[in-house]
Amino acid sequence: MKLTVHTFVSLDGVMQGPGGPDEDASGGFEHGGWLVPHIDDDFGRIVDGWFDRVGEFLLGRSTYDMMRVHWSQVTDPEDKVAAALNGLSKHVVSTTLTEPAWQNTAAVISSGVPGAVAALKERPGGELQVHGSCRLLHTLHDAGLIDEYRLLVCPVVLGSGKRLFAEGAAASGYTLVHSETTGAGMVYQVLRPSAAFGTGDIEVEDGREKLLLPE
Repeated sequence: MKLTVHTFVSLDGVMQGPGGPDEDASGGFEHGGWLVPHIDDDFGRIVDGWFDRVGEFLLGRSTYDMMRVHWSQVTDPEDKVAAALNGLSKHVVSTTLTEPAWQNTAAVISSGVPGAVAALKERPGGELQVHGSCRLLHTLHDAGLIDEYRLLVCPVVLGSGKRLFAEGAAASGYTLVHSETTGAGMVYQVLRPSAAFGTGDIEVEDGREKLLLPE
C-alpha cells in the first residue's frame, strides 16, 4: 500500500487543532478552529477525493481518540468521510491503548513503529492513509516511509503549536506533482519525496550571477 499523509497546515507549519477550540488545546494552544472559516466547496471536493482512495487508516492515539468521538456520531450514509472512517480498518499507534472502542480498529501498534508500518505497506489494497497524527508523522518522516504528502495550506500564521516538521527533522527534498488554490484562498499541494536532498551556491562571474548546482 502507498502511505499518504493528509493534513491542514498554517503558513508557519502548525497543524494543531484546525477543527475547533476544544479539538487539541494541549500545550496551551489557544487558536483551535483556525481552519473553519476557510472551508468551502473546493475544500470539500479535495477532501472527498482523499477518501475515495483509502484502503486502511494509520493514526496516532490523540488523533484516533478525537476522530472517534466526532465521526462515530456521523451516520449520514452520503458522508464519504464518515463512511470510510467508521467502516474501514484502522491501525492506531499507542503504548497505552488496550481496548480500542472504535469499530473496525484492526490493530494497536505499541512498539517498533517503523517496522510495523513498513510491513503494512507491503499489503495489497488502496492507500494506507495518515490524517493528523503529528507525533506519528515525525517518526514516519524520519524513517523515510511517507510516499506522498497532501497538504491544504491555510493563509494564517498561528505563532505556536504542533508543527508538521519538527525541529531537527531529516532534511528532505520533494517534487510538487499537483497544486491548486481554493476559492477561500487555501493552497492545495501534493508532494512526493525526490531522489535526494541537495544544496548549491551562487557566485558572481564576469559581473553576472551564476548558479552552482551539484552534479
